[in-house]
Amino acid sequence: MKPNNLTAEQYSIFKENGTEPPFNNAYWNNKEHGIYVDIVSGDVLFSSLDKFDSGTGWPSFTKPVNNNAIITCSDPSHGMIRTEVRSKNSDGHLGHVFADGPAPTGLRYCINSASLRFIPVKKIIEEGYSDYIYLFENTPIGFEQIIIGGGCFWGVEAYFKKVKGILDTTVGYSGGTIKNPDYTMVCTGTTGHAETVLITFNPDIVNLERILKHFFSIHNPGTLNRQGPDIGTQYRSALYYINDSQKITIDTIIQQITSRGAIVTTEVAKAINFFKAEEYHQDYLDKNPGGYCHINLNKIYQF
Repeated sequence: MKPNNLTAEQYSIFKENGTEPPFNNAYWNNKEHGIYVDIVSGDVLFSSLDKFDSGTGWPSFTKPVNNNAIITCSDPSHGMIRTEVRSKNSDGHLGHVFADGPAPTGLRYCINSASLRFIPVKKIIEEGYSDYIYLFENTPIGFEQIIIGGGCFWGVEAYFKKVKGILDTTVGYSGGTIKNPDYTMVCTGTTGHAETVLITFNPDIVNLERILKHFFSIHNPGTLNRQGPDIGTQYRSALYYINDSQKITIDTIIQQITSRGAIVTTEVAKAINFFKAEEYHQDYLDKNPGGYCHINLNKIYQF
């Protein structure tokens, strides 16, 4: 019986040890940066940083991201002995590994695209893989991201969509202890999550310092667990940084604000999770013009 989330080709390859045609599959020539995950379990298997053009017509990698996510075994099929690569937790066929790869490992993991799902760097946090964004900290990718919370995420998102240099926004839940919460759960204030916005921006147009100046201008960071009429820990002021460089910038801006006598209760912490909110929350004020908003969207600050 074929799992509902697999196509006929994926099932044939992943569950029946098939092989897709070379040069006619999704990722053999994919040069975008990101991670490759198990098509069934979602376990992170490979990274674009370890991908190379082997000339074979299949995605090829020098190593897995996590050796514990795969297993190897002897494959005597087709009149030869090869080393098969399988996904450990879902026991699916991925491909084979050969000892003819480039340095530093000398290995070539020849993997079927049909056994993988590719997640581009821009979507890694949004898709719940924030633990792996560190892989690309020193890789030029043309954008930066940060997670912010300044009260109801409808208004925060709507404001930043108007700021020049913002490439993308996604609303969600961050900072809590429960995995994949929904809006009803978060509204109870018991999950520990804050309503947040994942902001993707072009630092050549709007750098993090200016992002933070916008952030502190559109809400009151001095009110603990409250913005306007919205009360609860889910409405707290929060900044979840992606790397240590961002933390330094955040600390500098907050020091400047507090040195003027202002109170800042903003939670500052390393981004450890982000769970995308339900689709009806995304771009909410575009879908519902005139809907509730605690931010003055008619005023976009200039810095």
